[in-house]
Amino acid sequence: MSDKKIIISESEMPRQWYNINSDLPRPLDPPLHPKTGKPLGPDDLSVLFPMELIKQEMSAERLIDIPEQVLDIYSMWRPTPLVRADRLEKYLDTPAKIFYKNESVSPPGSHKPNTAVAQAYYNKMEGINKLSTETGAGQWGSALAFACNMLDIDLTVYMVRVSYDQKPYRKIMMHVWGADVFASPSEKTQSGQSILAKDPDSSGSLGIAISEAVEDAAKNDNIHYSLGSVLNHVLLHQTVIGLETKKQFEKIGLYPDILIGCVGGGSNFGGFAFPFIPDKLAGKDIRLIAVEPIACPTLTKGPYAYDYGDTAKMAPIAKMYTLGHDFVPAPIHSGGLRYHGMSPQVSLLYNEKIIEAVALPQNPVFESAVIFAKTEGIIPAPETSHAVKTAIDEALRCKETNEEKTIVFNFSGHGHFDLSSYQRYLEGKLEDYEYPDEKIEESLKNLPKF
Repeated sequence: MSDKKIIISESEMPRQWYNINSDLPRPLDPPLHPKTGKPLGPDDLSVLFPMELIKQEMSAERLIDIPEQVLDIYSMWRPTPLVRADRLEKYLDTPAKIFYKNESVSPPGSHKPNTAVAQAYYNKMEGINKLSTETGAGQWGSALAFACNMLDIDLTVYMVRVSYDQKPYRKIMMHVWGADVFASPSEKTQSGQSILAKDPDSSGSLGIAISEAVEDAAKNDNIHYSLGSVLNHVLLHQTVIGLETKKQFEKIGLYPDILIGCVGGGSNFGGFAFPFIPDKLAGKDIRLIAVEPIACPTLTKGPYAYDYGDTAKMAPIAKMYTLGHDFVPAPIHSGGLRYHGMSPQVSLLYNEKIIEAVALPQNPVFESAVIFAKTEGIIPAPETSHAVKTAIDEALRCKETNEEKTIVFNFSGHGHFDLSSYQRYLEGKLEDYEYPDEKIEESLKNLPKF
């Protein structure tokens, strides 16, 4: 019997993060100041981030050392197991080998602490003792609450209202770790007040929640802002996932043919896929697939353009695939995949056709999640279930062609706090929603013009 779990020891854990900037086929377009439209410099970002994170954001250094204190906290759950989904293979009757990297074993239950701990650490080293952030489904807010608790930092979280209402246990989790949590849009900030004045029943969006969190940081010298996805330094920290995965495959003498990750802002997919990009560029035959919901089809329907990172136009302007900063998605249950923009690094790789993207409706996604739960035993987060569905689709194609491909996906988080979503699916009350092209076109009319 072959091992179901491929484990590496703590001594084999990566000691450095991998920086994709060193291997991109061309340099990223520079981020721009939201007021002037001029390229941002380190001083422009210092109101939001500690200088060490700003350096990482702009660095072209290929490997960046992970601080010992961060490694020490990582060791609470890292390295995470690479698991052979043999029961799922048997259920599908496929010749493909299916693996998943189980990031749900972290204390908050997702991949998000990989960057949360690092961001909290660098802020603490600069003397910042209070952070503000946004969260969609609550995975990021939970992770940063955990990290801030470990490093004795106060935290305010603006949680997208629809998720605030749908996922009360995520909110409680953040409270347990000491964070203050507000439904966004809130009356606490000017950006929140302006949204509520136009739409008192607004279900919120990540763009709105980012505006509120950025406003907190911009108006208070003792508060910094922390972002859970999109930015270069966030994806950098997440590369521990892909680096460990490569070591684990080397241990069993395999290399993946297909690598899959769900994608909202890009941190989960980027952290998993980026360490494999140099192999792809060197000619290795590997497909890298990013999966998004059809209700928020950033890569598959958005243009590659400069846009604001938030609704109130306070965050930096980035060149990315976008649905427009005014985009307010439908209240689907994959709250972590409802962001209007995409990581500039992921966007460039997609634009260069180095990675692929697909968009899926939520009912087939939940159907695949239930199959996974019944075969492999873990209930996936709705976001993660997009990767599960795509892995199943690829395995069934292998069945049709009788190909023994190796498929791996990032199991980015469990769905233990998403059971109300599963209840709606099981009761047949979950609606599929495809965002209309005309609404996207309307939102895109307001892209910045510099």
